[in-house]
Amino acid sequence: MIISIPLIAIIIAVVACIYASYSDLRWGVIPNKLTFPLIGVGILLNGIYYITLGNLLLLLGTLIITFVVFIFGYILWKMGAWAGGDVKLFTALAALIPFYPALLNYHLFNINFPITASYPFPLTLIINSILAMLPFLLIYVSFIVIKNKPHLISKLLSPIKDYRNNFVLTLIITSSVTLTIFITPHLPLQIILVSLILIYLLSLLISKLPNQVKAVLISLVTVFALIQNFKVTILGITVLFISLTAFGVIRVLLTSVSREALQDEYTINELKEGMIPAYNLYEKNGEVYVDDKRFTEKFKNSVKTGDLTHMNNTNGKILIYNRAAGLNQEDITLLKKLHSEGRIKDSYRVKKGVPFAPSIFIGLLISLFIGDLAFILLKILNTFLY
Repeated sequence: MIISIPLIAIIIAVVACIYASYSDLRWGVIPNKLTFPLIGVGILLNGIYYITLGNLLLLLGTLIITFVVFIFGYILWKMGAWAGGDVKLFTALAALIPFYPALLNYHLFNINFPITASYPFPLTLIINSILAMLPFLLIYVSFIVIKNKPHLISKLLSPIKDYRNNFVLTLIITSSVTLTIFITPHLPLQIILVSLILIYLLSLLISKLPNQVKAVLISLVTVFALIQNFKVTILGITVLFISLTAFGVIRVLLTSVSREALQDEYTINELKEGMIPAYNLYEKNGEVYVDDKRFTEKFKNSVKTGDLTHMNNTNGKILIYNRAAGLNQEDITLLKKLHSEGRIKDSYRVKKGVPFAPSIFIGLLISLFIGDLAFILLKILNTFLY
């Protein structure tokens, strides 16, 4: 029984995440009837397990970790970053698997997996789930575009149509890499970080040159690279061109296409609780304004001007806050009041909440079978840099 309890907890966690993912994708919610019992089951199972082992400290650790995960999630919920169901699902998984299970161990390429970090398993799960959000978001937004908003496909494919600029950029980076390889042996410090910085600076410098000078320089350096190593240069240009095109598609997908695909206009009377506002609404000097600038736009403006106040460009009283928990009845009543007073239009833009449960499920599988992605990335960087 002692050996089987951790395995039972893992099986319950995986099955629960599968159901939560289905529910989140189908109805946009992770039901309380799933998460609340899971928290109790997790504490009960680990209570039996650690009492049988005679280790009450680990039981206390389970309770502390579960509570800390809940508080952390609650703070993010209050900040509008997570929905309530996400918080409760993470709390339930922390209760079920508070420490890294020692059940799954295997070797691949002489490396012992899973690669674990020094902090508790639930933190690894949270990190991996957040990292898993990107590939899931790409698939989810692509599905929405193809199914509901096919007119956005043209915008999505614009980086592919813009192949000329991508090819020029490919040759600029290739030339920068070639020059860096030539310069690096003469530098006192020969580490990858210096080489990457040099490639970036050279690419920036070459791109700023007049077109005729740029064309001559790129041609000469590329011909030199082809003479030195034809196969490697051709392979590098091909891979780089494909990568730049792919990154362009991903960038468009995550910015303008994602913004349009996941947002819809509703009349004030059509608004319901739980709908997620697409922007903040604030009041300043008696007027109501929309704050629909993305965080990246605000950050760029702050960096460009050196004025951190651009990070919060409202400087007024927030009326409706863009948060993952969505609109409540008070928000809807306020919007109706503002509309009846003629202070806002009879339309409000809301965004579809991207289901987070599938990312949590992917994060759980990664955590169990591969390990902590952030810790693995740190080890890879250390290997390159030192």
